Amino acid sequence: MDKVFLFPGQGSQYVGMGKIFYEKYDFAKDLYNQANDILEYKISEISFTDKNGILNQTLYTQPAIFVYSVVLDKFLKERGYNPIAVAGHSLGEYSALVSNNTITFEDGLEIIKERAKKMSEIGQLEPGAMAAVINTNIDKLKEILTSYKNDIVIANYNTFDQIILSGKKDKIEKFVSKAKEYNIRRIIPLNVSGAFHSPLMKSARKYLEKFIKSTKFNMAKTPIYQNVYPFKNFDSEKIKNNLLNQLDNPVEWSNIITNMKNDNYKEFIEVGPKNVLSNFNKKLIPDLESLNVENIKEFNKINEWS
Repeated sequence: MDKVFLFPGQGSQYVGMGKIFYEKYDFAKDLYNQANDILEYKISEISFTDKNGILNQTLYTQPAIFVYSVVLDKFLKERGYNPIAVAGHSLGEYSALVSNNTITFEDGLEIIKERAKKMSEIGQLEPGAMAAVINTNIDKLKEILTSYKNDIVIANYNTFDQIILSGKKDKIEKFVSKAKEYNIRRIIPLNVSGAFHSPLMKSARKYLEKFIKSTKFNMAKTPIYQNVYPFKNFDSEKIKNNLLNQLDNPVEWSNIITNMKNDNYKEFIEVGPKNVLSNFNKKLIPDLESLNVENIKEFNKINEWS
């Protein structure tokens, strides 16, 4: 029962994610307890109850989504589902690499711990922001952005009509205020703590290099399509470099899904909280079979594929 496994990134989190699995399955409890030890705080409690209201802070969001995605990955595999190819949106790329056995859960979480810490620090030192632009021609948008130089860049190509901008906080705010002047019909400021996938993340890339380069990456058993290289890839060294490059370069999600479809992959399972990626995929390719494992109705439909 081979399917394409897709892993979401930051923004898909919600309070309570993982709690049912923790209470019902020993393997989930073991993974959360192991994560608590590695992180040196209880990511389980933050994920399940978030009593202190910190789940949406980058420092905690990233480990929380990563751990829960790995729990769902293991849940699927114990039921006979295995990835024939994988991809992850931004942070989700790490979960994807655990899924296809390129890195271990422990090593992945150690990197995520440092990634979240550094990206959170940058967000405080160099205030950044992000905004979603809906239903605007990409070429027209790029032309507008030339006047902002590198202060605002395209961070995510999510669908053909949804682009995420990232950059300096004051410049993003200026851009949003001038949206009507630019004939942009709809723009939504995002609730994030930094300018992800922009030049402001260059120091995070430099910081993480030593952690990623020193981590053992196995030759991938199943291909990964990466954010900055949206093509089939097995090579561990290339995967390492691509993982570093994604920090300050755009996520090419629309190209990932289009290329997977062209490579004759037909059935996709979103392995993580909510259904953000499934919604993107259906906009990109309306007849694509893309479902989320979290949704019991959709999980039953996944069983019907078999």
